[in-house]
Amino acid sequence: MSAFVALLRGINVGGKNLVAMSDISAVFRESGFENVRTHGQSGNVLFDAEPAGRPPLESTIERILEDRLLAPMVVVVRSKEELAETVAAAPAGHGSDELRSDVFFLKHPLTAEAAFAQLPELREGVDSMAMGPGALYFSRVAALATKTRIQRVMAMPMYQQMTVRTWRVTTRLLELLEES
Repeated sequence: MSAFVALLRGINVGGKNLVAMSDISAVFRESGFENVRTHGQSGNVLFDAEPAGRPPLESTIERILEDRLLAPMVVVVRSKEELAETVAAAPAGHGSDELRSDVFFLKHPLTAEAAFAQLPELREGVDSMAMGPGALYFSRVAALATKTRIQRVMAMPMYQQMTVRTWRVTTRLLELLEES
């Protein structure tokens, strides 16, 4: 068995797509995943499973959730090792107190290179974006956060194949995976 995190896109955010995390946990357990637990209310599910390769595991979980909860969901899965690699590859200063930092996790087959090539112009001196393994690192200067242009990325079609977690949540998910 290997440890994984499933990042469910767009649930329990802003009062939309409300799904009880206890229901999601139950679906995972009933589907044969082990050591299932959640973190927060926005779709972070930690679990153990036989390694099946990321795209097949994502497709399996999406199908199970849609069948059981009657709602389609985009799911991005990372193994403990993949998440550790993403955290380790973050740019210097990502997550510092001066910045508001996020990780945009990309769903296969979207690559960091392809996503980065499509990025609109961000605000110089406010926003920064860097590529990582299966992810983009986005930061904005905290004092200038209201001037960010990140909404331009969120309006793009490729954004539907991403799910965003704050740096704090990302590193906490890794800690939780390492504890299990």
